Amino acid sequence: MDTSPVRPPGADVVGRRVSVRHRTPDGSASDVVGRLLAAGPVLRLERRDGSVATVEAATVIIWRLVPDRPVRSRRATATPVDQLARIMARGWPALETAPLGEWQLRGSGGFTKRANSAAAFGDPGTDLDEALTQVQAFYADRGLRPLVALEAAGPWEAPLAARGWTPVAGGDTAALVAQLDRRWPLDATAEVASDPDDAWLAAYVAPGESVDLARTVMTGTPTAAHLRLDGAIARVVVTGEWAGLSALWVPEEQRGRGLARRLVTTSLGWAVEQGADKAYLQVVTDNEPAERLYRTFGFVDHHEYRYLTLPEPGPPSS
Repeated sequence: MDTSPVRPPGADVVGRRVSVRHRTPDGSASDVVGRLLAAGPVLRLERRDGSVATVEAATVIIWRLVPDRPVRSRRATATPVDQLARIMARGWPALETAPLGEWQLRGSGGFTKRANSAAAFGDPGTDLDEALTQVQAFYADRGLRPLVALEAAGPWEAPLAARGWTPVAGGDTAALVAQLDRRWPLDATAEVASDPDDAWLAAYVAPGESVDLARTVMTGTPTAAHLRLDGAIARVVVTGEWAGLSALWVPEEQRGRGLARRLVTTSLGWAVEQGADKAYLQVVTDNEPAERLYRTFGFVDHHEYRYLTLPEPGPPSS
């Protein structure tokens, strides 16, 4: 067997899609296909679903470039709920995560529910009561109220409700998906930056929230764009073959001018340029104007999710 060293992919192909065959600890070979995020002693490759694989450069047997445009594996609407939930989490990464079977515990100092909740999608790897005990301990250790994000009317909602967990007001959210089957034009007047600047964050972060925490969460994905147009803002990330739209906001005095439509168009155009062929977004279920806008771009229902919590203890009875 030829065991001579192979020059691994280097900085000159960062951002390109590569197929890497490498030697595993047991002596067998394994293949990883993805976009090269980082070269060096350890290679980091982003797969189609946005998950990241690491490969020791010294173990590379052979590698090659593959087409930049990923081959579509399935339609957006056919993606299982559990899988899409994990993809969406990668687009809004928590500062701290811990696995609980297939569930994921997420903490970010309280900045946004999606980054400070247990994503209850899949099997927690233990019985439910033990899983919920671990959820409560995780958030108690961080001074946060326990939250569980789960599919509305899915397999975990009734069992949690039976244990006293109740929905958070205003937390019902629709996940919409779209197939990116065309190229969208980029608005030349829109500002597009990989990292959000102070002005962008000032428009997005609510009073009392931490700008520093927001900045860290927003910059947690390797491929992101923060857009601004006449004071309106939006964010789009690309993880694997998926684009995620979020943080669309238009100042009240600027509404009615089509800025939201121009930002969505530019976001989708930018995402297609990065290789995305599917998109998702999350919108609270009572935001009808936003839903109407998104549906004109081909977004359709995928699933709904909500947040459950334990009621806070009230004052002792007299």
